Amino acid sequence: MLNVQREVEVRRHLLEGLSEARVRADEIFSIVKPDFLYQRPIPERHRIIFYVGHLEAFDWNLLRDRILSLKVFHPELDQLFAFGIDPVDGGLPSDQPADWPALREVRQYVQEVRARIDQGLAALSRADWDSGPVGADFSGSTLLNVAIEHRLMHAETLAYMLHQLPITGKIGPSRKPELVSQAIAFEMIEIPAGQATLGLSRENEAAFGWDNEYDEHTVEVPAFGIDRYKVTNGQYLDFIDAGGYENRGLWSDADWSWKTTQGIHHPAFWRRDGDRWYCRTMFDEVPLPQHWPVYVSQAEAGAYARWTGKSLPTEAQWHRAAYGTPGGEERRFPWGTGTPNSRKGNFDFDHWDPTPVNAFPEGQSAFAVADLLGNGWEWTATPFQPFSGFRPFSFYPGYSANFFDGKHYVMKGASSRTAACMLRRSFRNWFQPHYQYVYAGFRCVSN
Repeated sequence: MLNVQREVEVRRHLLEGLSEARVRADEIFSIVKPDFLYQRPIPERHRIIFYVGHLEAFDWNLLRDRILSLKVFHPELDQLFAFGIDPVDGGLPSDQPADWPALREVRQYVQEVRARIDQGLAALSRADWDSGPVGADFSGSTLLNVAIEHRLMHAETLAYMLHQLPITGKIGPSRKPELVSQAIAFEMIEIPAGQATLGLSRENEAAFGWDNEYDEHTVEVPAFGIDRYKVTNGQYLDFIDAGGYENRGLWSDADWSWKTTQGIHHPAFWRRDGDRWYCRTMFDEVPLPQHWPVYVSQAEAGAYARWTGKSLPTEAQWHRAAYGTPGGEERRFPWGTGTPNSRKGNFDFDHWDPTPVNAFPEGQSAFAVADLLGNGWEWTATPFQPFSGFRPFSFYPGYSANFFDGKHYVMKGASSRTAACMLRRSFRNWFQPHYQYVYAGFRCVSN
């Protein structure tokens, strides 16, 4: 009886999770004025209208014939909205607004897909929820988790995209009062040698993880020092004023070529007017907040680190500083085992904008390293590669494997728009090193 009750509770939790994820995604689309839905705010990505249809097309293509046994009703849109893009060779999309369906047609498709999926899930057998179709290596629960987190990821990455949309193209909410923080004492924290446990164990059947999170393994990490806080706008401004963007010795060949070819002279979220710097927030432009974390590409982060005589942390170093303890045990979250909440960090859609890097002292790690979860992902020096024991999802084989190309780097932590379910220790994010639009900052280490 207890097992049955637990299964019912898991099913209820997943259905509620899907509903909540839809609300989050709908919220991000609701800030865009209709006349701007066919724009392309980031050159390397699809037009906004693609994502309006993509989230439903993904769920439909994932679930329809694997566990729901539903008939196709609009194959052209199923295919059109199936896949996003991430060009690595400099090639950019050239489609025009007229190449896309009318907004009314896309919204009708979304509504119909949602209705059919909901009906199919309501009728799904207990066996398909628990173990999937006969012979399958996935369950209905796993597929629902994939659908939920995929949608929540897009609720975040769409924020990156819409951040680049002109302010006049968005409908902004009233601003929350800004958090007031004390003066920041910048310092390096010495982390003793110890172990870092990366990944997720396959024996933990109750936990969901993406394929790149497996398998769990332990890494020996030598002693190192790490910045207590993320690098701030104010600190990064010192780098700019010192001529960091013009100092060839601070940049790798590939990074220097990218910077000079693209005319990169400052972070993508900054704008200079005379001798004053401004920061473009989602709905406004404000004088550069000195104590907010700076958001930059991995290339820019690496140049700053070299300027200071330091480097970016490896994935294992970041883990050790975030989850390790002086006694050797490891924590579930930097602060311990308590459920993530608004006192621990700037995450789970609580804010549109960054907060000061010292605004959440309750969220610091056992080593007193602060601001590790939320307020901006953190670049590492680790290329995105599979862990030992990696097995691609049979139903989504390219999710991770397509990016094991040496051209993407691991990011850890979370941003203000990262859902709470993805704050788990094993979660790995990744982007190309020259992509400037992510809510991603960094901190430095000394080895």
